[in-house]
Formats: sequence, structure tokens, C-alpha cells
Amino acid sequence: MPAAWRRLQDWAERRLPALTRYKRPESLPITLHRRRIYIVPTAFGAAFTLLLLVMLLGALNYANNAALLLTCMLGSASATSMLVAFRSLHGLRLTAIRQGHAIAGERMVIQLVFAADDHAHASVHADMDGQTETFMAPVRTETWVSLHLATSQRGWHPVPRIKLWSNWPVGLFHAWSWIHPDHAVLVWPRPEPAGPPPVLQGEHDLRRRLHQGEDIAALRDYRSGDPQRHIAWKHSARHEHLLVKDFEQPEAREEWHLDWRALPSLSPEARIARLARWLGEAEAVGRPTALWLPGEDIALGHGRSHYVHCMNALARLP
Repeated sequence: MPAAWRRLQDWAERRLPALTRYKRPESLPITLHRRRIYIVPTAFGAAFTLLLLVMLLGALNYANNAALLLTCMLGSASATSMLVAFRSLHGLRLTAIRQGHAIAGERMVIQLVFAADDHAHASVHADMDGQTETFMAPVRTETWVSLHLATSQRGWHPVPRIKLWSNWPVGLFHAWSWIHPDHAVLVWPRPEPAGPPPVLQGEHDLRRRLHQGEDIAALRDYRSGDPQRHIAWKHSARHEHLLVKDFEQPEAREEWHLDWRALPSLSPEARIARLARWLGEAEAVGRPTALWLPGEDIALGHGRSHYVHCMNALARLP
């Protein structure tokens, strides 16, 4: 049944373009006004209308004033519910779209920021790519709605059309409107699963430099001059010679200067995937990195913000 209903909707959109007249991307903010909100009875509403007609015919046929009064009251209530369903969307504004971070192939979290000026909007549903999120927008308060966007490749990914709808308050009428924001989100490249480490410049970058620390790094053989307090007596009892606690630890991690030009044998996409893997490995251990790309030279840095800056630069490459 859902598949048949979806095919019917697709046919209606092709044959009746007026129902989706706002298919073209629109700049933010987007406001829902009366000319772009549509409303039809639901299946329950159609059955309820048929019931009211039967009640009306029965009341008129038997001249039953009480039944006629009840029919009129129910009819006025259903008409009021139609207006309430319309007002649940009317005046709602999409003011901004915030994006998270995602690698190509993953689902990205995007947040829609809605605002209401003159009245609250209750029980509003947002549909995008088969998922539905329900929210309400209080008066003069920003409302954040999170949706997941499927991604397939790196680069700019346009935000698809979003359907806003409501059956509030009793489900007799279905009000809806389409919005298509002129907005794109940036998807990061997928790192290669495995590969060689980067080639570092200088012999001092290839060796691990040590300094005296406070934590035990390893156990080693006793050397003349080692203090007795560093001898691991328990471990030495199981060996033929003395073992000493080694407190030497690596100094600050070597810097990685990643360069697009250092990978001439790879295709552009393969270069991007390898640089993305190196950036991820460096970010995982807090290693300072610099990145040279065509048209952009990112200075040495570390931390999450530096990693985001570098990945964004890779994603924007042509």
C-alpha cells in the first residue's frame, strides 16, 4: 500500500505541477504563507463527512431537531479543525540550516532551524528522504529539528526537498507544504582503508627522541650507574640478571608536513583518500600536521578544529 501511494504521488506531481510549484530551490528564510499550503480530508475525515451526511438526512427525514443540532455542531467542529490544521503550518519560517560532519557514505545530521512569530505551531511533521521528525514551534522561540541526510560522494551535497505537514488537531484534514532550500552541505572524502605512512623529511623525524618521564615505559637490563630505586626486584627474581624500570618516554610527536605534490603516481581521488587517512591518523594521536593543496596552504596545527579545516579543504577540491 505505501508503494502504491508513493507511485500515485509521483504521478500527481508530474501531471499536476501546481501542487509542487515551489520545487525550485529558494533562499533562506522560507516562510509558509496561504498560497503554498494545501489541505485535503484524510481517510478518517472523508468517512466522518459521510457519517455527517447520513445523520443530516436522517434528522431531516424524521424532523428530529436534537439530531439536526448535533449534526450541525459536529459539522462546525470539523470545519474549525480544518482551520486549525491550516494554522499549524501558516506563518512557520525556516530560518537556517546547520550541518554536522560526515564522511562520504555515512549519514550526515542536518538541523533545521524553525521560528514562529505570531502563534505557536503544534504537531508539525518534517519528511525528508523517507524519514519523519515531529516537532512543535513555540512563539518567538527557535526550534531545532534534526534529520539525517544520506551521502554518497565527497563535495557539496544539496539539501533535498522537505515536506512539512500536519493532521492536527483530530486527524480530519491533512495540510502540507513543500520547501526546497537553496542550501548545500559539505561531505568529507572517505579515507583509504590502509596504506603506507607519510615520508618525513630529515633523520631526526624518523627516530624516537626520549626524555626522562614519570611513568614506566619499559623494563631493560641493568646498566652501571642506574639508581637502586629503579630496579624491578619482583621481575628480576624471575630472570638471571637485574631489570630496571625505564622511565624514558617519547618527546612531543614529530610533525607531519603533508603535501599533495608528494603523491604524483596517484590519481586525484586516490591522493585525496590517502591524505584524508593521514589526517585521521594524526588527529587520533594529536600529531601536528601541515597540509599543502593546490590553491591552499594550511599551516602547522593540531586539534579538532585544525582537522575539520583540513578535511573541508580536501572535500572542496575539484
